[in-house]
Amino acid sequence: MKTSSFTKSYNGNTVLSLPELELRPGTIYAILGANGAGKSTMLRILGGLEKADRGNVALKEVSAGFLPQKPFALYMSTLRNLLANSDRDEKAEAKARKLIQTMRLDGLEDQNAKSLSGGETARMALCRLLMRDYEVLLLDEPTTAMDMESTLLAEETVRSYRDRTGCTVLMITHSVAQAKRLADEVIFLDHGQLDTFGPSDYLEHPDTPAFRKFLDFAQGTSSGESAFE
Repeated sequence: MKTSSFTKSYNGNTVLSLPELELRPGTIYAILGANGAGKSTMLRILGGLEKADRGNVALKEVSAGFLPQKPFALYMSTLRNLLANSDRDEKAEAKARKLIQTMRLDGLEDQNAKSLSGGETARMALCRLLMRDYEVLLLDEPTTAMDMESTLLAEETVRSYRDRTGCTVLMITHSVAQAKRLADEVIFLDHGQLDTFGPSDYLEHPDTPAFRKFLDFAQGTSSGESAFE
């Protein structure tokens, strides 16, 4: 699967300019970069939520599921939130209940999802997204509101989903540790430009000065899990 090269500008300032990218099925890509590097803009354009100024982004030709940076709950029960993104077939409720159990939301099935905590809402929103099978998952910091235990559960759930569906996963993360745990490949954006695109080995052996500087700062900060939030 290829995306075309594209650019995006706001008020005459180019904030993102990317070349054509070859994205492989069954691969998890961690998207890294400092705040303002263009990560969320990249996902929104790929997901069709924003238009590029130039370039015909190819993800319109595949089924793509998008999880925004700020998860939301529909004004209905937790279970019905998940069912809202299902095919409503005879297997939907069983699938929803299994996801709820996997992400440790047991006991909250009938609770109004608007009353969930921030971390619970993040887990519920991920479960809701995973109710359908997509060819591409676009995840914008899906675990930011989660504690470490929930984060690890979410990572394993995403990995299992990838293994089952063979989908491509593009996930923005501010955590280098998370990228090391989960990613097969890494995409590093620097000031709206593609600086690094390649195997996750680059997280241990960065091949550009900008990526090396980013990793040194992130891993050298006591709050390195969220150094660039």
